[in-house]
Amino acid sequence: MRYSEFWELVEEVLGSAPGREIVANLVVGGLENRTAAAALEDGAEPRTVWHALCDELDIPESERWGADLRRVAPPRR
Repeated sequence: MRYSEFWELVEEVLGSAPGREIVANLVVGGLENRTAAAALEDGAEPRTVWHALCDELDIPESERWGADLRRVAPPRR
């Protein structure tokens, strides 16, 4: 996943303004108790950050990829 795809998903799934606020301020346990923004700045893969953020927010797999069916990811193991 590219950074641009990460931000597209943030806007589509979480909403533009609320999503950016969440990325900037929500401390996520799955990201070593960092915000998603801090994890990205530290070099974490956008896909890893997206999954950790979705896990923290209890977003079901079926809703994580928005309406774009081309972005459907294979199941995580």
